[in-house]
Formats: sequence, C-alpha cells, structure tokens
Amino acid sequence: MRVVAKFGGTSLGSGDRVERAADSIAAAVEAGHEIAVVASAMGSTTDDLIDEITFEIGDKDRAEIVSMGERTSVRMLKAALAARGVNAVFLEPGRDEWPVITNQVGEVDVEATKERAAALAAEMDGVVPVITGFLAQTIDGEVTTLGRGGSDTTAVMLGRYMDADEVVIVTDVEGVMTGDPHVVEGARNVATITVDELRNLSFRGAEVIAPSALVYKDEELDVRVVHYQHGDLLGGGTRIEGSFENLIDMREDPLACITVAGRAIRNRPGILADLSEALRKGDINIDAVASGMDSVTFYVDTDVSDRAEAALHDEVVVGDGSLSSVSTTNDYAVIRVMGGELPNQPGVVSSIVGPLADAGINVHDIITSATSVAIFVSWDDREEVLEIVQAEF
Repeated sequence: MRVVAKFGGTSLGSGDRVERAADSIAAAVEAGHEIAVVASAMGSTTDDLIDEITFEIGDKDRAEIVSMGERTSVRMLKAALAARGVNAVFLEPGRDEWPVITNQVGEVDVEATKERAAALAAEMDGVVPVITGFLAQTIDGEVTTLGRGGSDTTAVMLGRYMDADEVVIVTDVEGVMTGDPHVVEGARNVATITVDELRNLSFRGAEVIAPSALVYKDEELDVRVVHYQHGDLLGGGTRIEGSFENLIDMREDPLACITVAGRAIRNRPGILADLSEALRKGDINIDAVASGMDSVTFYVDTDVSDRAEAALHDEVVVGDGSLSSVSTTNDYAVIRVMGGELPNQPGVVSSIVGPLADAGINVHDIITSATSVAIFVSWDDREEVLEIVQAEF
C-alpha cells in the first residue's frame, strides 16, 4: 500500500516519541509499503514561537518564524529513520520537490499541488519523504501556512493527490471516542465514523482531526486516526468513511411550523424532552427544531399538523403553567445547502439571505449546523428561492 502518515505534535513531543514514530514507519517500510510522512512541530513548539512574537511583524516574517518547529521535526525524524537503515529525505518549503503550493493569501493552488504531489509520489520507490506539515509556499517560493490544523490538511490533501491508499493520522487520542475520556467514565473507541459526523463533532470542539482536512477526503481514500502508542500504522484506531457532497436540496412536501411559548423553555430542565416525547407518542416525525428564549418551534409535515398541535397543547394544559400557548402556521418550504466548505466561508448566511431580500422574499427561519444551512420560506416562494440559492452556490 501507499500510506501517508501524519504525526502530530504530541506524537513527536520528545526524543522517545520520535523513536517510537520512527519504529512504526520502519516496520511499515520493511513490510513492503510505500510511506510518506507528514510531521507537525514537536510538542507545543509552534504555540511557543507564536507567544514569543510580541512585536509588530509582517505575514512573511511570521510564517518564516513559525515554520521552524516543523523544520526541526522533519530533520529529527529523518535522522531517526536513517539510524534504522531507512532511506529517508526531508522536504520543506524551498526544496525543488516541495509539493504544497498556495497563492499569496494561503489558498491552495490545486493544479500546481496536484502536479507536484504526483511527481513526489513517482519518486517514492525505496525512499520515505518526510514532509513539513502546516507549511506551504507560493509559486515564487515565499513561505505561507495552512492555518490551524494545517498538518492534518497537508496529510489528507497529499494522500488524495499522491493517489495514496490510506492516510493515517497519528495523534494523542485513541481514534474517535464515544465521549471525552477525561470527563465521561467508560468512553470507548468508535470503530468507524462518517465524514459528516466527524466534521460536525470537530466544529463543536472534538479535537480529533482538523475540519479543514476532511474537505480533501474522497470515497477512494481511506483515513484512520490512531494513538501514537499504538505502534502499528496499518491497523486499529477509527476509520473515517465517506466524503463530503456539496448539495442543495428542497423538501418535496410542505411543512407546518408549530411554536410552543412559555418561560419553561429556558428554565425547566427536560422541557424539550417532554415536548418531543409528546410528538413521538403521536408517531409524528420532527423535521427540524428551532429554539428561542421563551419559545421552541417544531417543523412537521403539514398533514399531521393538527395532531401535532393537539399533542403539544396537552403538554401546555396539564403542565404547571410555565407553558402558555401553542400556535401553528402551515405551508412552509425548506431548502438545505450542504457542503464541507460552508464553515470556512465567511458570510455564508448573508450570501443566502442577501439575494433573497433583494428579490423581496421573506425568510421565515434559518437553522445552521457545521455543514448545512436550512432556509425556511413560504411554500409559494420555494421555486424562486431554489433558483436563487442554486445560482449562489
């Protein structure tokens, strides 16, 4: 197999850990696999360097300074591999073979990077390239960076463009866990997880793999996350499945908007569970939920709206008076925009709402997640809204 293995800062945080990383790479090479390595800065080197920049500095000088952590790591790891008889070469910006090319503002030049990555892959027979993560360079040779989590991005990007079979992210967690093991007793490893699931978790604080890296994963590229103590690059950990699809979808059937109001929404524990359970007992599916300070709105199929309103009204009547009323309006359409790049697009909501406002279309509600934006509008406006959104995305 051809494998791109990324070693995070913790997995290279000491001489002993560099040795452990070199052992795992050497074992994979000895087993007959082609291995390319992406190395982060050792430990907290990058953060330490950033903290020491207490003066005014330009982007070019800043990139040169913070690059020193990764430049040190690749030299350490290359030397450790050489001590094990592995033919390795380190690559950093400025080398002729350097693969990751960006423009002046740090956006990846896809065609140039593809070309250079393919050339690098063609030279891997018997050679292990050890590549600085996080860093890039312009076509003119100026050092740039890929931002936070850039080493993950380097690894998955190169895995895709070097036609690798698998990318292995070596980090300080045992793959993806069911919960934070420092907080949740009995947290266990998840064997598989989808790209969409993991990206939503990542944007909500799960520090497993940088969300920006997952944009580069396609269906053909396997990605796994393993703990640095695992020692085996070729098995274990959590496998990430699937790929992002940019999609604009309009629900075929109209929705009803049912709103429950009352002070209990913000101060009564379990109120959302009680309301949702009332709908579940009525065999009513919830399409979406939006909450405010003193209200919560459920979107359900229009043809079950009467039953849904009655079920929720029962919760108001039999309660302690902290819920005041239920109201229903019908015939809303929902158009959903889904895609891996949405969270990285500043102003993405305004880019939807602005053109709709220009067209004189009222937006009833917007519900966002890490990878999607749902726009609720009048049923009669649905076709025009779909055309506008498709034109924008």
